[in-house]
Amino acid sequence: MNDSSSAADLVETLRREWERYPGGEKLPSSRALMERYRVSPVTVSRAIGALAAEGLVVSRPGAGVFRAERRVTHAVAGDVSWQEVTLGAHDALAEPRADAGGLLATLTLPPADVVDLGSGYPHASLLPERALADALTRAARRPEAWGRPPVEGLTELRSWFARQVGGPEAGLSAADVLITAGGQAALTTALRALAPSGAPVLVESPTYPGILAAARAAGLRPFPVPVDGDGLRTDLLADAFAVTGARLLVCQPLFQNPTGATLAADRRGEVLRLARAAGAFVVEDDYARLLVHADAPALPRPLAADDPDGVVVHVRSLTKAASPSLRIAALTARGPAFERLRATQTVDSFFVPRPLQEATLALVSSPAWPRHLRALSAALQERRTTLGAALARHLPDLPPAPLAPGGYLAWLRLPPGTDERALAASAFRAGVAVTPGAPYFAAEPPAPHLRLSHAAAVSPPQLADGVSRLAAAWPA
Repeated sequence: MNDSSSAADLVETLRREWERYPGGEKLPSSRALMERYRVSPVTVSRAIGALAAEGLVVSRPGAGVFRAERRVTHAVAGDVSWQEVTLGAHDALAEPRADAGGLLATLTLPPADVVDLGSGYPHASLLPERALADALTRAARRPEAWGRPPVEGLTELRSWFARQVGGPEAGLSAADVLITAGGQAALTTALRALAPSGAPVLVESPTYPGILAAARAAGLRPFPVPVDGDGLRTDLLADAFAVTGARLLVCQPLFQNPTGATLAADRRGEVLRLARAAGAFVVEDDYARLLVHADAPALPRPLAADDPDGVVVHVRSLTKAASPSLRIAALTARGPAFERLRATQTVDSFFVPRPLQEATLALVSSPAWPRHLRALSAALQERRTTLGAALARHLPDLPPAPLAPGGYLAWLRLPPGTDERALAASAFRAGVAVTPGAPYFAAEPPAPHLRLSHAAAVSPPQLADGVSRLAAAWPA
């Protein structure tokens, strides 16, 4: 075992070896374990901590680590069949029910020998892990770091988000920003706060499954509005508002998930005009603005930056560009809507933990943050190029997938009659994880699709290998 071995590997090794120790016997010292397994002190400390959390060992300061006393327990098998009746009654009454199936497909980590072309998070090698560690260290040293933050979030962090979203001339301030625990939490808060249970909500078709899951869990009825290469089809949006009476639209104008489309310039003002005429809010999920590629043209401003009237409720998250565990995002809103958002979040979770907010502020205020974004931008461009070349080489008969100069997605339209779920299962057996397209539609899909991600693979060569494996799994 060498220095790069993970604490998890060491835990498995020690768990097997220490089974032979009787209860109460002292185990080898940390130094002995470091020498025997050729690992760092941090790895040994984490492994011991994991075993202690499992109740297998007991650490006694100044004395050492000891094998815990063995206790024989007999688990009693309970009868949970009553839950079927209770939960079934909820369904019969059409109560809101969370369905995370579409989300779990992209959140579940595949085995190490499977190439990940499904996850929505960049690989760890693309993330600023050292800068995050430094930021956490600096934040932890602040005397006030563990105090209670304002419900709305730290004023300095809210001001930073206001500048990022609105720009220098849009007039957004800290008073218009609510810090949330990640983008999904922001979407959930917005949907619950801005529409009553049972109301219709307009969504893009296809759209991010997290939007559909959050809407349905809030008791809302998603109504699809098609997307084309120029983003949301505004010619159909007016009809959708008229037919449904919806007072809420959720959209991703920049590098839309899963199609990668960016809302065309002539449609941006039309979305705001139609929403204002309908008396509707627009929830703008700006998830990919920090995932722009190095060769991308200048990005359009957020819809929120061109909206002085409070029509747009803007969602901006740092999670994908920084770390899956940096659950920090912002909701930007003007007028009474902000009070609704704040009240909903307060009831749900009070506030976002202050240490996480302090660490985020330290991260985005450091010189390492713009350096990281430049490096991420270059890496994503390389991966997009690699994915495009691999698709052209290994799957030349498929219609070319648009590959946007931002985000991390390829939306593959499959031949009519293709069983996308069976294909995804076959691909997984061949050693590559991909995502079926059906969960991205609020209604029946017009065609079978697969969604590929080029951000989660270990490297561009592994990304190309994943496409090769997908082609090998393709039915004849």
